[in-house]
Amino acid sequence: MMDLRVLMLTWEYPPDHVGGLGRHVCHLSEAMAKLGAEVTVLTRGVRGRPLIREQAGVEVIPAVPYDLHPPSFVTWAAQFNVSLMETCNKFFSKGRFDLIHAHDWIVAYAARALKHSWEVPLIATIHATECGRQKGLHTPMQHHISQTEWWLCYEAWKVITCSAFMKNEVQSLFSVPGDKTKVIPNGIPDSWFGVEKRLAADPLVLYVGRLVPEKGPHILLEAMNEVVFHYPAAKLVVAGGGPMEGHLKDMVYRNGLARIVEFTGHVGDEELSDLYSRAWLTAFPSSYEPFGIVALEAMATGTPCVVGDAGGLSELVDHGITGYKVQPDNPGALAKTLVYLIGDSRKREQLARNARELVKRNYRWEDVARRTLALYKDVVEANAEQSWLGAIHSNGKTSIVRREAALEPAAGDGQGAESGDTT
Repeated sequence: MMDLRVLMLTWEYPPDHVGGLGRHVCHLSEAMAKLGAEVTVLTRGVRGRPLIREQAGVEVIPAVPYDLHPPSFVTWAAQFNVSLMETCNKFFSKGRFDLIHAHDWIVAYAARALKHSWEVPLIATIHATECGRQKGLHTPMQHHISQTEWWLCYEAWKVITCSAFMKNEVQSLFSVPGDKTKVIPNGIPDSWFGVEKRLAADPLVLYVGRLVPEKGPHILLEAMNEVVFHYPAAKLVVAGGGPMEGHLKDMVYRNGLARIVEFTGHVGDEELSDLYSRAWLTAFPSSYEPFGIVALEAMATGTPCVVGDAGGLSELVDHGITGYKVQPDNPGALAKTLVYLIGDSRKREQLARNARELVKRNYRWEDVARRTLALYKDVVEANAEQSWLGAIHSNGKTSIVRREAALEPAAGDGQGAESGDTT
């Protein structure tokens, strides 16, 4: 496989990450570097940190956002993209990279500008959509974000999604052609397979993830009322942070669950490994989930999963074989399944064994990186072929004509990519 020089654009990257996107970019970048690719990550920075650092073979360059008190997240994103462009201009120039890989709409402005100024292909990964997260578009800001997502898909040569569910969503919302989209799943680091189970003495249910409505933490809290009725010693640990935290804590105190629910906030991998090792079950009752990387982690550690029957989780979990799926937004169905599994250790062991085998077989980061690099190679070669029309004979001489349109998106109506768009 050809050695490629790749620029990753992402708004989050460990240690400064808030969700699964940053961890995805980190593991993918490091796995591709091990396979010989030259990977540079341009991401959000913090003042006082080094301008460049090397991390597991990946060059990481932070761009510090402006401190101008933006009135909205969209304004913050626009300012951040200017900082990304400034940082690129400081360190790089045309010809430095073979392609750009942008992760979600937050870096779309810089990604599009660099694509055209450097004349290199753009790959986009859509990790989630605003319409999916919000269950529709209800405000001008949400419409703007969704339009920016469409714009990024339109400008990209190829669009990667982590599940067939997300591929269908991107095609439906943004009219992206089927041959322009590619499903490449998330992966799991090998370290998760080494977690040794040390079950807590009493039933322990674990939730890991952002505290946002689409992840369903409030549904889990409602379900715990029924769980503790059957198992009074049961406990719930909520690992993660987000805008719902205050509301969830109010729910805990109103329902008299303060004794059984612990909020840890965001935790590192070491503490998270300890939680997985002690948990009897994990619960991820999402109503919208592009993939569900925390479920993958739980499965790798041998911790049975109960998940919302939604999105990528439905593809990841085989009901009754590698985990259990329940109807989203249904605390009764979730409680019934948790109670059943707490009381059946043999079923839990069977689920754990099957899930670990599945993850080892299908979700290693090395395999994900190979598939991504193969896509890069195809795009770089296709761009090289399209950039030169070949020889045109004139007056007995051969001249080469550059097809600048190779990097231009196909004409559209401003609402979706045309079916002939192979940019």
